[in-house]
Amino acid sequence: MTYGALERRPTPAMAAGWWVCQERAHSSSFSLTKSGGGLSLSRANIRRRTGRLSGPESSSTRLMASTTMRSRPGWTRLGRSCPSGGRGSSKNDCQGWRNGHGGDAQPSFPPSVVVAVKALACELPHDLGLPLSRFTIPELKREVVRQGLVASIGETTLWRWLTEDAIRPWRHRTWIFPRDPDFEAKAGRVLDLYAGIWDGHSLRSNEFVVSADEKTSIQARRRCHPTLAPQPASPMRVEHEYERRGAWAYLAAWDVHRARIFGRCEPTTGIQPFDRLVAQLMTKEPYSSAHRVFWVVDNGSSHRGRAATQRLRSQWPNLVLVHTPVHASWLNQVEIYFSVVQRKVLTPNDFPDLADLEGHLHAFETHYQTIARPFQWKFTRSSLKALLGKLQTNPLPKAA
Repeated sequence: MTYGALERRPTPAMAAGWWVCQERAHSSSFSLTKSGGGLSLSRANIRRRTGRLSGPESSSTRLMASTTMRSRPGWTRLGRSCPSGGRGSSKNDCQGWRNGHGGDAQPSFPPSVVVAVKALACELPHDLGLPLSRFTIPELKREVVRQGLVASIGETTLWRWLTEDAIRPWRHRTWIFPRDPDFEAKAGRVLDLYAGIWDGHSLRSNEFVVSADEKTSIQARRRCHPTLAPQPASPMRVEHEYERRGAWAYLAAWDVHRARIFGRCEPTTGIQPFDRLVAQLMTKEPYSSAHRVFWVVDNGSSHRGRAATQRLRSQWPNLVLVHTPVHASWLNQVEIYFSVVQRKVLTPNDFPDLADLEGHLHAFETHYQTIARPFQWKFTRSSLKALLGKLQTNPLPKAA
């Protein structure tokens, strides 16, 4: 017999019997008590409220028999009302129908409980005196019951409630709070350049925007056993142990609007290695004869402050150095290129020596320029204002 075949429409006698059973089960009405300005529910009251809210809407509720559709929540047929399959008395019908809290039936909870659980999931556990760094579903379930929000609840129900509002307390992200007091002004200039604007005017056709930075300490790791190529039902196998064969500092400059990359490997970072990268680009056309070339850089020691601006401007009069705010390297587009290099060239890291590593990096530059397109940068001044608007309640401390 199918699940749907166990359902049938209740007769008036059945409905009357159901209300008799419900009145016996819930003879004591639940109550809400004020506690500390909020509402407090006892576990017994929660059980009674849950049972009443999960019952049928009225005695005239129609139950449609079907082999494909589930029964209404709270109506689950336990079995035939009598061994012969005929209609039983209202008493038997009352015993044959149950308010389902197991199986496929889902108990109903008042909205106030759902809201309270979601609010709890948005708290830091240590603020609640718990020795946890973050909540998981089992830990959240225990805390919900401990605080008396519910008498009992399933982990699937908790997961479903949190999913409705994309609440995932078990996940975390690291970030750096903006500390530069001139964050908006400095970031706005960079975003304007990405949009082809400087000081409120569109860039000329012979003006270029370059994003530059260093990727430090790229090791050449020689594996103790040769890497095995992937096979059917077997991924690439890379030996865990390796020998360090030295490291490069990889400096790169990315033409934001023309999708061209200029890179070089140096033993270390510093003023001279960075100046060599600048010369590598500025001596080539169309940059050498450009009206202006804007270099977007972070606040690294090799290109920080007015000293770096004056040094580079004395060597290249058409070079304009533009700094990102403190702790805002994510505004530098060359970081996207570095992430591509990390995924496509350096992982897994298996290079016998520094010469081989350098050759791979330069070979990828040539390859990437044949397929690259300008990055679809979608973070604009409007996005910046929206981001800073979220942080207005927390004043930005001055940069160190």
